[in-house]
Amino acid sequence: MTVTDGKVTAAAVLPVVMRGRLAAVAVLASLVVAGLGVRYAGDAGPGRTDARIGEAAYGVGAPWWHIANATDFLGDPGGALLLLTAGAAGCLRARRPRAAVLLLAGPGLAVGVTRLLKPLAARTINGDDNLAFPSGHTAFLTAFALALALLAAGRLGLGPTSGTVLALVAASAAGALMGWAQVATGAHYPTDTVGGCCTALAVVPAAAWVIDRVADARRPPVR
Repeated sequence: MTVTDGKVTAAAVLPVVMRGRLAAVAVLASLVVAGLGVRYAGDAGPGRTDARIGEAAYGVGAPWWHIANATDFLGDPGGALLLLTAGAAGCLRARRPRAAVLLLAGPGLAVGVTRLLKPLAARTINGDDNLAFPSGHTAFLTAFALALALLAAGRLGLGPTSGTVLALVAASAAGALMGWAQVATGAHYPTDTVGGCCTALAVVPAAAWVIDRVADARRPPVR
């Protein structure tokens, strides 16, 4: 807890030293989502890159098929609820309610944005009713990992470079894992998962910044 401009502030969920770099990442990620959305708008099949990657990843045998399905479950309502409940409970136990809000709001907003974007992109897979871009499962796990990384970076007092590297590595690893699972199970094209990952990279830093601003504004000034 620190004192800034006469106000008592709890630990920020978006470390101040990382704000500029993550803002740049969020802008770039937004551009990637927009670019891919325009490129594949209205498509009902894979692009050339999707076909090459999908051919290598789709229909894997045991034990990889079981790993892919288990990973996919983490993005389903049941699996997501387990992750969010465990994360929020851990934050509350550590007396970090602001962190608990980020762990719930960040992934929730990321998934919500993918649902808003899917009808706009109108890309389908496995039938006209299955909107594909961007991947909500990939957005969820990427957002959850990114939120955890931001909290860890703040807790460890990491600098702008090391903190940003930690955040991007954690988000990319989670996004790659869920992205692979979505392609392996035939639920998404590879570019859908890139769009989902980038959606999380754009949404979570913005959500963290808003949470900090609202929480700091509600704290009483120091007398």
